Amino acid sequence: MVGTFVVVVLLAVLALLVLRSGMRVVNQVERGVVFRWGKALPQHRQPGITFLIPYADRMRKVNVQVVTLPIPTQEGITKDNVSVKVDAVVYFRVTDPVRAAIEVQDYVFAVGQVAQSSLRSIIGKSDLDDLLSDRERLHEGLAVMIDSPAAGWGVHIDRVEIKDVQLPESLKRSMSRQAEAERERRARVITADGEFQAAQQLANASRIMSDTPEAMQLRLLQTVVEVAAEKNSTLVMPFPVELLRYFDRAARNLGAGQETAPAPTGAPSPDARPAPAPAASRDPRVTEPPAQA
Repeated sequence: MVGTFVVVVLLAVLALLVLRSGMRVVNQVERGVVFRWGKALPQHRQPGITFLIPYADRMRKVNVQVVTLPIPTQEGITKDNVSVKVDAVVYFRVTDPVRAAIEVQDYVFAVGQVAQSSLRSIIGKSDLDDLLSDRERLHEGLAVMIDSPAAGWGVHIDRVEIKDVQLPESLKRSMSRQAEAERERRARVITADGEFQAAQQLANASRIMSDTPEAMQLRLLQTVVEVAAEKNSTLVMPFPVELLRYFDRAARNLGAGQETAPAPTGAPSPDARPAPAPAASRDPRVTEPPAQA
């Protein structure tokens, strides 16, 4: 009896040891890929406690979280022959743990290498303006280029973003001068447009005032009110320019009338010399007085 009890206890302990050696815990962020006698099972193990056959099964855990992989700075020449340095970041995750464990040795390293080559290819196919302003389209193109080989590895590319574009210092100075010249051009255009609109409105106002002379008097009174509102001790009254023009025309007409008026009949000319008086006939009976010494 005692021997039988000991044997039962030993068998129970052995079974517990076997179960303990085959028990595995899979975390929530992982999936387990089981290899039985070196052959991968088609179904992966879900999170929780799972049991393996001792000495026959071997499990590899694959992380299914989103991986943030920075791409080292890549130097290249753009389509318009500008040397730039570009760095980016890739967001991806494992969708098929079995293929990620079998098809590629290190899927993180593989995705990184594909991302670097794709980034250099995008730099050579794009212009500098696209790298600086149209990045959304480049992000989509990069994602498609990286996702094509990664799909066969059980990896899905969520997003690819270009973080920074480093330009040469000489190009930065040229772009700064270009931007400054563009801002100056816009300022001049805006100023000229404002002057044109102001001149057009003044021309419209002058036509209205010429049709209604009372508007000029109202404008004069409004100007006087505005000047008087400043509480000045001296009030300057503007003199209408039309009145000066009236006096000028009147003076010219008066001068022209005096020059063209004819001289009266019988009046002596200012340039005429007086005629000499006729010599009187001498009477022989009249004697002249002797001249005094």
